[in-house]
Amino acid sequence: MGAVDGGASAVGTAVLLAAAPAGRGRAMDAASVLPVLAAVPPGVLTGTATATVVELADPLDPQTVLTRLRAAAAGPGPLVVFLAGQLHLDKRQSLPHLALARTTTATLRYTALPWHWLAGELGGRPPGATTVVADLAADPEVWQRLAAAPDLLHLGPGPHLYGRVTPAPRRGEPTTPDYLRAWAELWRAGARPPFPAMHAEAVVRAAAREAAPEAFLLAPAPNPAFAPSPTPAPVPSLTPAATPAPVPTLTPAATPAPAATSAPVPPASAPSPAPAVPAPPAPFVAQDPHPAILAAAMAGRHGEAAAMAAAWESEALRHHGPRSVEAVHWTEVRADLARLAGEPARSCELWLSAAEFRLALRQPADDPDVEAAVDRAHHQWEQIGDRVRAGSLGPALVALRERVPGRRPGALAALRRRMT
Repeated sequence: MGAVDGGASAVGTAVLLAAAPAGRGRAMDAASVLPVLAAVPPGVLTGTATATVVELADPLDPQTVLTRLRAAAAGPGPLVVFLAGQLHLDKRQSLPHLALARTTTATLRYTALPWHWLAGELGGRPPGATTVVADLAADPEVWQRLAAAPDLLHLGPGPHLYGRVTPAPRRGEPTTPDYLRAWAELWRAGARPPFPAMHAEAVVRAAAREAAPEAFLLAPAPNPAFAPSPTPAPVPSLTPAATPAPVPTLTPAATPAPAATSAPVPPASAPSPAPAVPAPPAPFVAQDPHPAILAAAMAGRHGEAAAMAAAWESEALRHHGPRSVEAVHWTEVRADLARLAGEPARSCELWLSAAEFRLALRQPADDPDVEAAVDRAHHQWEQIGDRVRAGSLGPALVALRERVPGRRPGALAALRRRMT
């Protein structure tokens, strides 16, 4: 899986730590993600043949958490820490703390886990042996500090840190750790892509489930640090040189390779020419990713295909932004992959998102691409066997059909009949 070093035969350790204050101070329902993470086979969590799982649900005492982390870090095998919770700033020392169950504003220094304790226990492990996957809500002070000091959550040179930090809600219902939940759901669906691709897909899935605020995102880099950005961090191994065509197809024509050039060889009898100036190297053209993605999907490797598409979508988001034709293209590719994987509800959801994005780009309701997205969402909705899931997606589809009736007479009326 490429997440932690140590080999598949090593014994790994996974720590599932979810913590948040009780009562009105709770900004994230952190513990809600533990059942779905715990349902993933332990070896899948760590990328090893066997693994031990340590679960800490709403712990009370920072010393207890430190002791459990220290014991896990002392093992020789790969260690993966899954962390859900909320960050608060100790104003006296300007240091972030992970809130625990008894944490209040007045008792933060004594009842919360200092972030530098986590860095101290994990930062000294061998490079590549430790991975932290974090889904965090930050109070206003931490959020402001992150903007000024993106390395505030640095864990040292050894651990790989993937994560998402969002602003804590000021009022209303606590947020949910949808980023971590997406990791668990991908694994439970059979996907086994590398961690960078998992991160990219989880960011996209989490954003699709909520009115996502601006987020700090992280993927390992030469100098790991959270960078303020509303778009997913790039996956370095996938760097398209050209903008993909905004057509939702998985089989575009391959990009031709540049023709090789060479200087002519002079005849033996000819006088030696002056040294030629070397021709500049032909520009690198990235290989078209669509055939490889389609091949993986057709071979039944649906998790791998989805991860590749998500990585390219992440790259499009980084270069062009979430409201761009390039980003919408990859949403549509992922929708088609969900169809091929036999996931009509997921496909419908993605086609709905694509149609909304295209309308937000001011494409008219009778634009062929807009109509195609709504038609495909409608078709996939009709394939959903779960009545509850179909019912949850139905209102959004009806609202889109009212705006985009399409060219099939009676489509809206038929949809309303099915809904009732």
